[in-house]
Amino acid sequence: MASNRINRINEEIQKSLASALMSVKDPRVADALISITRVETTPDLRWAKVYVSFLQADRAKDAIKGLKSAGGYLRRELSSALQLRYTPELVWELDDSITYGAKMLKLINSLDTGSDEEA
Repeated sequence: MASNRINRINEEIQKSLASALMSVKDPRVADALISITRVETTPDLRWAKVYVSFLQADRAKDAIKGLKSAGGYLRRELSSALQLRYTPELVWELDDSITYGAKMLKLINSLDTGSDEEA
């Protein structure tokens, strides 16, 4: 279980990366609507796994490549925003939980309950 300090650092990394993403000039990243859903940092603060979600699912693979190529810039921005001894190395992961949730909601709403005829 992660400590409170790690949770606070995860939240700060998420906020800092969200603001730094607006200044990335790579068209693969700038043209995609990116949402950082969560961040998981190792206890030694050497690695941070950043889960991202995209509004346009067809651009997700290109945007992930763009995020990986802009990783050095984003890590430098993160280093100046957070005053930590070590700035974590960023690992980008696609988070499809929002898409999965929307699909499940659509399936649930499409079910016919049939309770109107029994009363």
